Amino acid sequence: MACWHMSLNKMVFFFCVLFIILSVGVHLTPYFSSIYTFSSPNGASFNYRNSCIDFLHSIVYKKRPECVGCTKSWSWMQSRPVAKCEFKKLEKPDALVMLNRSWVVFAGDSQTRLGMLSLLKLVEVPERVRIAKKHLKKLHTDYSTYIDSIRMKLDFKWKPYVRRLPKLMLEFKKNEKYPDIIVMGAGLWDMLYENNVSDYDVSLRSLRNSLQDLDSKDGKVPHLFWFAMPTVINSKLTPGEKRDNLTEQRRIRYDNKVNGSKLLNKFGGPLLKLDIQYLSELCGPQCTKDGLHYDEVVYDIAVQIMLNAVLIEPTQKPPF
Repeated sequence: MACWHMSLNKMVFFFCVLFIILSVGVHLTPYFSSIYTFSSPNGASFNYRNSCIDFLHSIVYKKRPECVGCTKSWSWMQSRPVAKCEFKKLEKPDALVMLNRSWVVFAGDSQTRLGMLSLLKLVEVPERVRIAKKHLKKLHTDYSTYIDSIRMKLDFKWKPYVRRLPKLMLEFKKNEKYPDIIVMGAGLWDMLYENNVSDYDVSLRSLRNSLQDLDSKDGKVPHLFWFAMPTVINSKLTPGEKRDNLTEQRRIRYDNKVNGSKLLNKFGGPLLKLDIQYLSELCGPQCTKDGLHYDEVVYDIAVQIMLNAVLIEPTQKPPF
């Protein structure tokens, strides 16, 4: 009889432990499985990857009517196709787990730099973010930091002209060591200071060529993103050269060259577009003071889209 009670107690204990494990698993699986495959070159992609990539930018801004001047909040749309993708607005703990021991590089102009700062804000303590912002506020310079808690390296490479990006890719090739994530984007300086859409097109195609065979010895290929130019609010620009050269019509012409270069995933290229133009236009003119640089929420969304894209497509194939 005593033995029967001991067995019963063991059974009760076993089922309690099993219940706890299953409960925890239900809550963590959406993150854990995706995070695991992010670092695993042999991880399996989700079956709905292609369709969900198309819905990544399906977001809506939300603002309380009674809150004048408040920063907008946002969410993904709740339509059935978008909801099925189960996009996650990653909080700091999730981002720290996901980006553990990773190397992330942002390369480009001030728009791309704002994207880097949004990612830094997500994974770092506020004081270090404040110092980084102060350091980069007026400087056209590189920036590098190391997140000790997760052994993550985060770099920003100041490359305001597209023609400077291929050289950076060739440096990665030469060293045979690549970041886990590369985010590139430039065009505003090409429009402002060079104003030659044909040369811009040549530089884009050179960048595409530099991305060939971009894989390391262990077979890993970086996750590649293009940080698009924002909507230009010409009336808010400083009068003079900026207002003359940075027009929305010209931005469209330059953006069409990006599409025609076949750099973007949508057109058969290796880069997934982070559509700052769409996100900034949706936010509206009230979200920018100078007509070019938008409120942090625009770049925060871009970073969330980027991270969800990595979760959706945990393995990367050679881009060509």
